[in-house]
Amino acid sequence: MQLQPSYRGKVRDLYELEEEIVMVSSDRLSAFDVVFPDTIPGKGQILTEVSGRWFHWLRRSGLEATLEFKDHWITGDLAKMPAPFKSETSLEGRSCLVRKTKRVDFECVVRGYLAGSGWKDYQNTGAICGVTLPAGLMLADRLPEPIFTPATKAAVGDHDENVGFEIMESELGELAHRLRSISLGIFKEASRIMEGVGIILCDTKFEFGILNDEIYIIDEMLTPDSSRYWDARQYSPGKNQAGFDKQYIRDYVEELGWNKQPPAPSLPPAVIEKTIELYRDIQRKIQSGLS
Repeated sequence: MQLQPSYRGKVRDLYELEEEIVMVSSDRLSAFDVVFPDTIPGKGQILTEVSGRWFHWLRRSGLEATLEFKDHWITGDLAKMPAPFKSETSLEGRSCLVRKTKRVDFECVVRGYLAGSGWKDYQNTGAICGVTLPAGLMLADRLPEPIFTPATKAAVGDHDENVGFEIMESELGELAHRLRSISLGIFKEASRIMEGVGIILCDTKFEFGILNDEIYIIDEMLTPDSSRYWDARQYSPGKNQAGFDKQYIRDYVEELGWNKQPPAPSLPPAVIEKTIELYRDIQRKIQSGLS
C-alpha cells in the first residue's frame, strides 16, 4: 500500500479518515513494550478475527445497554471498506473499519489472578496500584475479586506505567468510575464464558474513547496480545502458567538474560512456530466459547 499510516503503533497501523479509522493489525510482535525484529506470521488476522468476535458478542450480550457504552467496530469485511483500502488484498482479514473517537489516555486493566507486573508490585508492597491484597498470596493465585488497575498510555517505545485509581480519578472524575465499572463488568462475563471452554482469563486491558459524549470501547478486545489466557487443566499456583499469549515469548527472552531494552533479540524458528500454535489454539477456544 502506498498510503502512509496516520499512526504506526507497536503492532497496529492506523489510517485516519474523516469520521472513521482503518485499523490494520500487523504480524509484528511486541513484548515488554519493545518491538521484535521477527514477525509472527498470521498473528494480525488472528487478532482482528478475535476482536471482531468479542465486539459482536458485546452487542448480543446486552452489556452495552446495561453498562451504557458502545463499541467502535463497524466492519472487518474488506469489500465494505472505503477506497483505496478495499482493493488492497494484503489487508484481507487483518483490517477493520472503526469509528473515530477521542481516546482516553489510560489503559483500563482488570486482573483476576496474580501475575506479571501485578505480581512484582505485590511482592514489593502487598498491593497492586494501591489495591491492598491479602498477605501470603502466591504467583498465579486467584484474587478474591477481580481488581481494576489502570495504567497511563505511553508513547511508542516507552513503558506504560501502572498508577493508582486516584490518579485516574483526579484526571477524569466520574468518567473514571464509569470506565472501572464497564471494565469489570466485561471481564467478569468474559471470564465466565472462557471457563466454560477450559480457559482462565487471568487479566486483560481495555481502551476507551469518547464520541458525542458517549463512551466507546476501542482498539483490540480480549485478544492474546492484550490478555493472559491460561489452560485451566494445567493451572497450578506458585509458578508461571501454561498460557496462550505472549507470556511464552516473555519467558523465553527472560531466560536469555535480555535487559528488555531495544534492540530485542531474534527469535529462533521453533519459538516463532510455537507462538503461532498458541495463538491459533486460543482463537479456536474463543470461537468455541462464543459460538
